[in-house]
Amino acid sequence: MTLALGIDPGTATTGYGLVRVEPDGSMIAVKYGVILTPKEATASARLVMLYDELRDIIREYQPEIAAVEKLFFSRNVTTALAVGQARGVVMLCLEQAGIEAFEYTPNEVKQAVAGYGSAQKKQVQEMVRALLTLDSIPKPDDAADALAIAITHLSTKRYDLM
Repeated sequence: MTLALGIDPGTATTGYGLVRVEPDGSMIAVKYGVILTPKEATASARLVMLYDELRDIIREYQPEIAAVEKLFFSRNVTTALAVGQARGVVMLCLEQAGIEAFEYTPNEVKQAVAGYGSAQKKQVQEMVRALLTLDSIPKPDDAADALAIAITHLSTKRYDLM
């Protein structure tokens, strides 16, 4: 059984989702949530907090693989730089843990999960709920996004999932 860690990186909020493939091929959410850092902390302190909490999640659940959302640059350069720093910390943490990391754009995630690269956020969240047979859409949005990233990887890559 493969356990994948999906990560939606950010400095203030990083979503994470652990998804396991069962022997029958179904996927289940093992754990999901967010890593929050306080706004009053320095940028470097926030990155250390992100690293430490992600390292603890990896140690506890020991995922075999990870998938991280690629940086999507729009207009806000400051936000893009902060997300880039968080992605760097995430990639470092995964590498140090010996976990291979794969990267997916937001459109690739939408395509894999909802079947349409321009799907609305709500459509993707509903598909995450359905694919993982959850009672409700995972909250907050960053956690749902992280689960979608993990599902994307497990659906995209062909592994011996037994």
